[in-house]
Amino acid sequence: MRKYIFNGAVLSAALGIYTTIRETKEGVRDWKVLLLWISSAISLALAIGTVIEESRELDDGDA
Repeated sequence: MRKYIFNGAVLSAALGIYTTIRETKEGVRDWKVLLLWISSAISLALAIGTVIEESRELDDGDA
């Protein structure tokens, strides 16, 4: 779990989600909000996927 929490990409994506939530509450609701949510979700998914891949590479290197 630590590898996800302390990874810079995951932290950045999490801050992006926070910004998206704040913008959704305060901003105008139009098609741009949908794109903002989609891009935030993709960023978080890519960051988590990168951590998983790096973890697998490290595990394979130890064997």
